[in-house]
Amino acid sequence: MKYLTSILICGALFVLSALALSAANPWSVRVRATYLQTVDQSDAFTALSINFPKDAISVNDKLIPEIDIDYAFSDTLYGEVVLTIPQTQDVTLAGVGKLGTFKHLPPCFLFGYRFNPTGAFRPYVGAGFNFTLIWDNNLSVAGVPLHLDHHSIGFAAQAGVDWNLGNNWSLNADLKHASLSSDVYAGSTRLTTAQLDPWLYAIGLRYDF
Repeated sequence: MKYLTSILICGALFVLSALALSAANPWSVRVRATYLQTVDQSDAFTALSINFPKDAISVNDKLIPEIDIDYAFSDTLYGEVVLTIPQTQDVTLAGVGKLGTFKHLPPCFLFGYRFNPTGAFRPYVGAGFNFTLIWDNNLSVAGVPLHLDHHSIGFAAQAGVDWNLGNNWSLNADLKHASLSSDVYAGSTRLTTAQLDPWLYAIGLRYDF
């Protein structure tokens, strides 16, 4: 929980900084509706005397809210923090059914390049990393508790476009891909590694201060 508290404090500071510097051109905020789609890859493993094949573990896709804080270092270079609220995900195992749920908070920290910065149609690309906190897992199979790693750190990349609507507002479309994985344990025994590596498809609005 100390990691969760730190992330939430950092996010709040970024938001407050952006609001406090609302007269400064470098800051902007995007609010998006984002669809999170996991790739659901996992190693083959044996449990309960059953051999489970590759990719037997799956995590549900879902629509999540997203807020991004953007700082422009120049007309073309920017830094961005991608935030959401803690999310609860369902986990299922092929041939068995639902294993339970876990919670996560997946902020991303990105640096990027904006094309055509003075135009109405402004594409951009970025790269960085995501630091996902994982907690409150309520997973089990046949009464045996399962556990996940407490966090995941991985590469993240994005591409998108802002379409200037005037009066500091832009319509935004964005695509991100993040590396996210966790080992799955029964007691101290590692059963498999679940590779979620979500794609995030988003649309929303941007406001330039």
